[in-house]
Amino acid sequence: MAGITLASAEAKLTEYLDAETKILASQSVSMNGRALTLADLTAVQEGINAWDRRVKRLSRGGIKSYNAVPLG
Repeated sequence: MAGITLASAEAKLTEYLDAETKILASQSVSMNGRALTLADLTAVQEGINAWDRRVKRLSRGGIKSYNAVPLG
């Protein structure tokens, strides 16, 4: 996840949560150059889940690896 910081992941999660709120209020929202409407609620919720996982992973300090064997 090079280049993605906890702060940027939290900002993106907030953006998706705001979009979900607008869609649930039967409004449309423009995000990443796309207009999303009520029919796109599933796509927004998938984005929420993805960014939530990233925020949680980055909050823990990244991906943990146990019993790893170095290559080379």
